Amino acid sequence: MKQSAGTLLYRQGDQGLEVLLVHPSGNYNRRAPWSIPKGVPDAGESLEAAARRETLEETGIFAGELHPLGFIDYTRSRKRVHAFYGPWPQGDPGCGSWEVDQAKFLPLEDARKLIHFDQRVLLDRLAEVLAGE
Repeated sequence: MKQSAGTLLYRQGDQGLEVLLVHPSGNYNRRAPWSIPKGVPDAGESLEAAARRETLEETGIFAGELHPLGFIDYTRSRKRVHAFYGPWPQGDPGCGSWEVDQAKFLPLEDARKLIHFDQRVLLDRLAEVLAGE
């Protein structure tokens, strides 16, 4: 099974909890769903290190403190996405790579509507973890 790793960074905004999502670039992705910043680990790279690297590459943000959020399996493809969550360490997200055309913090309810269907459970997990803290 193909492995991927990414981050779900969050902050408190004017409308409550906000999460950092990215949108893939290219005309063929115009209507594609948004995603957490993620990518495939390099050989010998840990999942958390890959998540940090991909976040930096795609958004220009250095992830600070991270905690495991588990993984999800895509229903249509044989892909497993491992997620790590943490507070926004500051800095404005931008498009640091040709892979994304947008990177921004979205209110949780807006993110639920835009994120890849299989990744929605990560938003639920994050909300549940933060409610318990």
